[in-house]
Amino acid sequence: MEFDAARLLSDYGYLAVFLGSILEGETILILAGFAAHQGYLSFPLVAGVAFCGGAMGDQVFFFLGRRYGKAMFDRFPKLRPHVATVDRLILRFHSAVIVMVRFMYGLRVAGPVIIGASGVAPWRFIAFNVLGAAIWALAIGGAGYVFGHAMGWIFEDMKRYEYVAMAALVAAGAAYAVWRRIRARKRH
Repeated sequence: MEFDAARLLSDYGYLAVFLGSILEGETILILAGFAAHQGYLSFPLVAGVAFCGGAMGDQVFFFLGRRYGKAMFDRFPKLRPHVATVDRLILRFHSAVIVMVRFMYGLRVAGPVIIGASGVAPWRFIAFNVLGAAIWALAIGGAGYVFGHAMGWIFEDMKRYEYVAMAALVAAGAAYAVWRRIRARKRH
């Protein structure tokens, strides 16, 4: 049985993007953007699937926080420092926090739970969560796509200069060998 990575990626790539986007899916989304640049996936579909997974996941976490927030914070005390931070930010910046929480390290899942427990109105969270999910899907997926484009330039240029690079490495190796030999002779 032969392993076909391209086939596996095209068959299950969108499912991986969706499931990864529900949780902390930045790595999967960057890789999917790169795969879209390589032609294995469609970038509009990658962004759309990531948007749906990200928005749905955060909605679920928001409503879990709304219903079970206090019990969750008691059960997972490591969330308490995040609760204070997000509560302080929510009081000051309201909507911007809802949009940007998915970009804050360590708060991708905990953030919506804490926002849900903070008493933010569901309609407000839904509206700004959808906006944040759209920005996130396009920005992170786009970063992977642009990375693929940049890698293409780099590797194309590398082919042009590989003989020069190889000669420079050989020259550097020879110079290092000569330097070590001279140094060894001075010691004796």
